[in-house]
Amino acid sequence: MNTSKSECAHNRTALFPLGQIVATPGALEALEASDQSAMEFVERHAAGDWGELSAGDVAENESALRNAGRLLSSYTAASGQKFWVITEADRSATTLLLPDEY
Repeated sequence: MNTSKSECAHNRTALFPLGQIVATPGALEALEASDQSAMEFVERHAAGDWGELSAGDVAENESALRNAGRLLSSYTAASGQKFWVITEADRSATTLLLPDEY
């Protein structure tokens, strides 16, 4: 497996495994319209920066870190489009998607 330096640096700071990283067409379009990279938000998510969540959702994520639950982050792209990053409880996949694609 060929791993770039940026992937190696990212893996050192991640609080949990991300699994396969995928994105829906809607999320990719929103990020492209904002001229932003999906990895910018995936790295924030992996580092425990949950974005724009309520205190209750942040507490759910903190519990999920300890108990292998699903992790959710919510961000707003520069274009104003809200999107989510979700890592499955089994850490097999992390998905970027729009809320209405859930």
